[in-house]
Amino acid sequence: MRFVWAVVAFVIAAAMIGAGIAQRTVFQGPSEASANVQTDGSEAYTLIDGSVLTSVPGAQTLRVEGDGEVFASYGRTADMKAWLADVPYTAVTVDGEGTVQTATVEPTVTPASDAAAGRSPVDSDLWLDEYEQTGSLSTTLQLPSDMSVLVASDGTAPAPSNISVTWPIDNSTPWAGPLIVGGGIVLFIGVVLYVLGILHVRRRRRPRRKGLPLPVTEPISTVDADAEAKGVVSRSRRGGARRALIAVPALGVSVALMAGCSADAWPQLAATETPSPTPTVIVPEGQFPPAVTEAQAQRIVSRVSSTVAEADSALDANAASQRLAGPALAERQTNYTLRAALSDRPALPAIPAEPVQIVLPQTTAAWPRTVMTVVESADAATPTTTIMMLTQDSPWDEYKASYVGNLEASTNLPELAAPYVGATQVPPDSSFLVLAPDKVAAAYADIINNGDKSASYATFDTANDLLLSAIQANKTQRTDELNQTGAGTAQISFSASAGPATPIALATLDTGAIVAVNVYESDTAKPT
Repeated sequence: MRFVWAVVAFVIAAAMIGAGIAQRTVFQGPSEASANVQTDGSEAYTLIDGSVLTSVPGAQTLRVEGDGEVFASYGRTADMKAWLADVPYTAVTVDGEGTVQTATVEPTVTPASDAAAGRSPVDSDLWLDEYEQTGSLSTTLQLPSDMSVLVASDGTAPAPSNISVTWPIDNSTPWAGPLIVGGGIVLFIGVVLYVLGILHVRRRRRPRRKGLPLPVTEPISTVDADAEAKGVVSRSRRGGARRALIAVPALGVSVALMAGCSADAWPQLAATETPSPTPTVIVPEGQFPPAVTEAQAQRIVSRVSSTVAEADSALDANAASQRLAGPALAERQTNYTLRAALSDRPALPAIPAEPVQIVLPQTTAAWPRTVMTVVESADAATPTTTIMMLTQDSPWDEYKASYVGNLEASTNLPELAAPYVGATQVPPDSSFLVLAPDKVAAAYADIINNGDKSASYATFDTANDLLLSAIQANKTQRTDELNQTGAGTAQISFSASAGPATPIALATLDTGAIVAVNVYESDTAKPT
């Protein structure tokens, strides 16, 4: 019966070990899926749609090979198509059967200039991130279906035509390890049963003697007895060695098979951490996505800061115009003119690059787009908090700061929406606020001119308005200086008026708005 159970154990062990090995070899699937994109290399841009990237679940590894510069960026599909709307490009999509296909898309808008065909994609404010290498480029992404990847060289030469996307596939075999180990254990049990069966058969085949009268006992030599005992012991040890030699190969096979099993050949029994609950943010139905992400806003602010710093150093208004517009640019231009003529004229405060404390993007799918940021200066010697309104006029323009101001330490901003939710832009003539945005500049100018006699005086928090008190102190100082040098021969007058710039207003969570306006304040001295 022992031989029967041994044979059964051998069969079970062979089946288990064979199944475990087969899972790791014959039946183990591929570790990744891939899709190759081969274009004709006629267009300067290739747009890989999000449907291609998400056709297989998991992270996407993008590989691009070209002869020279290789550029890749990703962003919202709608933004990418808007940027490519004035040039032809190759679109990579998937059909209903999941087959990758390419097609040339012609321009849908008239190019603003001849430079559109050779426009470089590097450092556009629309991209969420970008990569640039020479010869080949490889990066791993995790993009949703509403984002796409742009591939190009320098915007003039044809885009690289050899593109591939791969996705990892879970081909782990969690039961291969237990099957191989279990088979080894069953094999060992079978060997033990087989050895026990052989020993049992040998014992049964020994000659059996009938019982005879015992002879008269005589003294036995101690030496002979010791020798005989040693002989028995020696035979017993030799028999044990043979059994050990039979059992060791079975264990060796099991250990060798276990050594070839990696971690993915075993069930993962580690307990998964339960995520802690987070507050739920409800985005209004039908609301457009925010114009930028936090990472985008930080990158844009850094570029604005570095460009303006270079312009301030060179007193170059043209350089400043690359990242400034409206009242912010006019203020810089005036300062450059005065500094060029007056050596003691101080420069305007620098625009800090980091840290960006607040980002409030407009929710829109069209242009122009607006973003409000609050940036603290990292320089401990000159700590400042700068608030900016940045606007992007079209997909091909960069964000420019049109309003730049300093916030006092005591300023309390209202409650704002999260950056990934964004805020709607309030129309200039909105009647849902205490003052329509296009009336704020005139009302504030009236307070500068008439003080507490202004009809709008009670509408503003004048008690904590340091700008208003600074303007009044400047009026007093200028009047005193004129009286000391030109009393009776000259007079000075002050006036404030609403500037021509269009106000920008972004909604807050308390049904209010943060409004940026332009006010002109003039000091006029003339002889009597």
